[in-house]
Amino acid sequence: MVLAMDVILTVLVSAIVAIGASFLDPASLGSRTRFWIVWMSSALVSSLIMFLAVKTYAIIIRHTSFKDIIKFAIALGGKVVMMFVSLLAFARVNRFIGGMLFLDFLLSLLLLMAVRLLMISVYDIYKSKVRELQKCRRVLVYGTSDKSESAIARFRNSPHYELIGVITPNSSLKYAKFNDKSVYYFKDEKDVDRLALSLSATGVLFTRKEDARLENERLIKYCSDLGMKVLFLPEVGELGEDRGSNIREVKIEDLLGRDEIMVSMSEIRSGFAGKTVMVTGAAGSIGSELCRQLATFGISRLVLFDNAETPMHNLRLELEEAFPKLDFIPLIGDVRSKMRLDYAFRRFHPEVVFHAAAYKHVPLMEENPCEAVLVNLVGTSYVADLCIKYGVEKMVMISTDKAVNPTNIMGCSKRLAEIYVQSLGLAIERGQHEGKTLFVTTRFGNVLGSNGSVIPRFRDQIRKGGPVTVTHPDITRFFMTIPEACRLVMEAVIMDTANRICVFDMGEPVKIDSLARRMIELSGLVVDKDIKIEYTGLRPGEKLYEEVLSNVENTEPTKHGRIRVAKVRTYEYSEAREAVNALGKLASEVNIPDMVKMMKQVVPEFISKNSKFSEYDAK
Repeated sequence: MVLAMDVILTVLVSAIVAIGASFLDPASLGSRTRFWIVWMSSALVSSLIMFLAVKTYAIIIRHTSFKDIIKFAIALGGKVVMMFVSLLAFARVNRFIGGMLFLDFLLSLLLLMAVRLLMISVYDIYKSKVRELQKCRRVLVYGTSDKSESAIARFRNSPHYELIGVITPNSSLKYAKFNDKSVYYFKDEKDVDRLALSLSATGVLFTRKEDARLENERLIKYCSDLGMKVLFLPEVGELGEDRGSNIREVKIEDLLGRDEIMVSMSEIRSGFAGKTVMVTGAAGSIGSELCRQLATFGISRLVLFDNAETPMHNLRLELEEAFPKLDFIPLIGDVRSKMRLDYAFRRFHPEVVFHAAAYKHVPLMEENPCEAVLVNLVGTSYVADLCIKYGVEKMVMISTDKAVNPTNIMGCSKRLAEIYVQSLGLAIERGQHEGKTLFVTTRFGNVLGSNGSVIPRFRDQIRKGGPVTVTHPDITRFFMTIPEACRLVMEAVIMDTANRICVFDMGEPVKIDSLARRMIELSGLVVDKDIKIEYTGLRPGEKLYEEVLSNVENTEPTKHGRIRVAKVRTYEYSEAREAVNALGKLASEVNIPDMVKMMKQVVPEFISKNSKFSEYDAK
């Protein structure tokens, strides 16, 4: 195409030169038909030969440089030389021929360069327009809710997003108008594809998580297959999530589980206003979110206690920027150090303590069982004892669903911590132990997006090109979000659940294999083609299915419809105290066999799974 364009342009120049020359001397030139035939045919043939020889057609137009202009000059110079030879051989030349050939050369070179300059200018304009369009993404809003209406108004003049219409599966709204935007009905993937092409839509925006979950296996899947972005608009001021008003891509976390548990945030705020609050494990996933939420409750002081230096530093910078008026004290310390804990309690006298410090990774604790006992059990006993010593009003312990019928060291260590805290609280309640502290334990399942959890690991594996590793094709887990977990903890503080273990309805379990496949699809990739899934086998201490936390057989209701209290065996404080002392001594001595045997004696439901400690189970 480039070659044809150049040849046509040079022949056109030759024709113009010839016509111009005929006007200069019509008597001697205009009547010579043979001359004009030779002139035009030689222009055509010589242009074609020289452009092919110099390969000017191979020069990328938008990258034309000064060196390329020299190539064109060489090609056009060869052209006029070949034309002159042809005219000498087949026609009679005259005094104008030299000027005509020079003019042909000059005009051809100027025209070819001018056309290229014009094409480059048009390309640059087109490219800038494309960039502008890419910056301003054309998006369809899902549904006709109030949030969709406010989103349309909110982004009406946005330079980044153009909300071009509303998409809905509701056929009754077909051809309707919503906030001056057309409503488009879809039934299947073909409809979505048609809308994407006709409207140049590049994404679909969800304004409510329940809508995204509803369309998980339909519209979101269609968008993934068609290469359209699936976007989500977080609520302004939504705790624990994107606090800005920017649209973001839908995360797998948005599509899992059930409607989030709602709690009375105003009641919680009034319960914390003016208090000094301490959080152990403050730099962890749960602890840091607790700190963020507590910072909004009008507390007088926030004490952060953690042994992780870098995460603590990052949390400090975040709190200084987000809450400049907050009085908070970051303390580096380990819950295994009773003296360091005592300093924190003695110096700042917290009124409420959230105990989130723990070792949580199941396979790692199977390999390091003594550390699990020292941190999760002994460290918890130190915190609880100091709460009583310094008159703390309430201590809230963060536990786990893995403490239910534990099959691993980590789960059993947390169950032992539950036993100690609950027995201490009941002893105070019965007048068997001095103190005024109320103890509350909260159990919840896997937390979406927490450090070391499955979703960040899958996301990292997908980013690296795979494979995505799943332990077993049938493994399932219950999930909850970090903000939801923290709101549950906050609610537990104000409810009448002293000396009890709070659990809640976590909905249906999620199949991890399905989760991995969905994450790959949301990344715009094809499972087993772009990204492979590999099954690695259950890890030591790992269950195939987690225990259901909140059925009617193992729990009792509370005033909150989604929060229940676990029915668990209670222990005498003296028995629990003796177990903590003995297990702490064995863990300090790294006497693993005797320590694990004792754990199984104190918690008889602890039956190891896929673990070397199975040999200590009662036969």
